[in-house]
Amino acid sequence: MTNRRPRVVVTGMGVVSVIGTGLQTYWENLKAGKSGIRRITQFDASKFPCQIAGEVPDFDPTLYMDRKEARRVPRSAQMGFAAAKLAIEDAGLSTPLPNPERCGVAFGTAIGGLDRASEGIETVRTQGYERLNPFVVPTSLVNISAYLVSQGFQALGPSTTVGTACATGTQAVGEALEMIRRGAADLVIAGGTEGLIADFAIGGFCAMRALPTSFNDDPERASRPFDKDREGFVYSEGAAVLILESLEHALARGARIYAEVAGQASSSDGFHMAQPDPEAAGPARAMRWAIADAGLAPTDVDYINAHGTSTPLNDMTETRAIKAVFGAHAYKLAVSSVKSMLGHAMGASGALEAIATAMTLYEGILPPTINYTTPDPELDLDYVPNAARKANVRVALSNSFGLGGQNACIVMKRYP
Repeated sequence: MTNRRPRVVVTGMGVVSVIGTGLQTYWENLKAGKSGIRRITQFDASKFPCQIAGEVPDFDPTLYMDRKEARRVPRSAQMGFAAAKLAIEDAGLSTPLPNPERCGVAFGTAIGGLDRASEGIETVRTQGYERLNPFVVPTSLVNISAYLVSQGFQALGPSTTVGTACATGTQAVGEALEMIRRGAADLVIAGGTEGLIADFAIGGFCAMRALPTSFNDDPERASRPFDKDREGFVYSEGAAVLILESLEHALARGARIYAEVAGQASSSDGFHMAQPDPEAAGPARAMRWAIADAGLAPTDVDYINAHGTSTPLNDMTETRAIKAVFGAHAYKLAVSSVKSMLGHAMGASGALEAIATAMTLYEGILPPTINYTTPDPELDLDYVPNAARKANVRVALSNSFGLGGQNACIVMKRYP
């Protein structure tokens, strides 16, 4: 009898992003340093101080789901289902999934579904409840994406919905890892989604003074993590899904393996609703615990896919946390932020970044931090500025730190 935990690997990945749909398009554009930030087209943003966002261009949900179903559900759920379908195809799995009770779902969103809620509120207040769509409540709930994935692919095992703001996507991957470790599933569809480029969302973040205001005429330069002239994060949308399997299950079916998910952890700042703890204690705890959960030491880590939002406080706090955890080894690490190209897709960001991390391990190429032109003297790590770089990456850490001080980190290893 052994208590040894099963090893868990990534066997499929699907992406709907502002720089392209599909894994290869996404990854090639990340390596090329392509920005997906543009002027907002989904509503008239001319009266807002920030008029730019990361929008997914020409997304057609009917390429992935029934037209009637697509009309019912929010944009975030449409994108989440599309990313799941692409991931399942990439993993070489049939649908419905084999042995469905051994297939789980760990999915998340930060604010997805508010578009349907907003429509319902407007309808009931102007036309009366009789004119409401009968699905307005269930399609406004944060678990609608998990439902669609579970129902659409007949994943009938454990299911969970994660809603930890900007940490959601990363924590969903961590929850999937734990499902497999505890023997509740052999395969889990894990990911995050966001699709709410709306006036009240942009307006709310403008009121917080969280968004950049100097780049409305040059949007591709707006997201500049770790740069001295960073102003704020660029609000974005997208979806990403990873197929996690026990190594035994993956090998038995001859699956391609991108990377191993070796550890995960989450923590709370317990500090402030919107501002990170300047002492960086919460992010540091999550990183330490994730590395320990993987059975590794900080010196084993070669690369960090950073949360890197491009806000003055977050980038400073994350750098402090990295230095606290890694000490002198921090200066031997490569650290980059793909939000420089994608913007901040909230609940989807962690999953988008987990895929970038897995591909870094799979190909040995570091995605860059673009728009890094003016170094900040207080931020003095290797942020992989402006150009992708070949590297021998054996162990990587992916960070996500959310509003409300909720932090999540995962550790991935190169396989084999």
